[in-house]
Amino acid sequence: MSQIQLSASNNTDASLIYNYHRLHHQLSSASAIFCLCSLDKRVAVRAADLYLSGLAPLLIFSGGEGSLTERRFDGIPEAEVFAAIARNMGVPDEAMVVESRSTNTGENVRFTYMLLEEKGLLGEIESFILVQKPYMERRTYATFVKQWPGTEKNVKFSVTSPVLEWDQYPNEENPRELVINVMVGDLVRLREYPAKGFQIPQEIPPEVWAAAERLINAGYREHLP
Repeated sequence: MSQIQLSASNNTDASLIYNYHRLHHQLSSASAIFCLCSLDKRVAVRAADLYLSGLAPLLIFSGGEGSLTERRFDGIPEAEVFAAIARNMGVPDEAMVVESRSTNTGENVRFTYMLLEEKGLLGEIESFILVQKPYMERRTYATFVKQWPGTEKNVKFSVTSPVLEWDQYPNEENPRELVINVMVGDLVRLREYPAKGFQIPQEIPPEVWAAAERLINAGYREHLP
């Protein structure tokens, strides 16, 4: 990844986009916690914490190896890495379902549906808490509504993520430049993917789109679709 000098204005634009992606849903008890896995292991901790707090009796981890985790976990699927974190935190194996083939958000949704159907668990699920990275909340919501077959049957769901503000989020494993590249790319996907049938449309405020254009012009374009 190229090194881009982050200006104060670039950081302000990044913060605006980061906060747009977050939905701030209120959480309540659900049938299952559905964790969409990724490169950020803090998402696994958030999902396990929600399970251990008693919000749901079932914890699902979904994720194989995507473009951002290729070779990151030594070939181990994201879902297995995340499940191991939850196990070490005290979540019992019998409370977990692991889907380890999916490579993108749409597959997370579709493959998990098929796995739960195969295990005979779909009839027990009326609601989900979806867990993602903060800057993937909105895209997860839009994808789930479009691609989960149960949504038209009144399956309820909310979306959450590690509770971190923009200045708290980047760390050694998720460096600021990488995060900005990815969340700018995800904003472009939010605009383009409804026409492809991948997700429902989301309104993007003009000031958010203008911030993305400035960041793209500054060089943050490595994860554009």
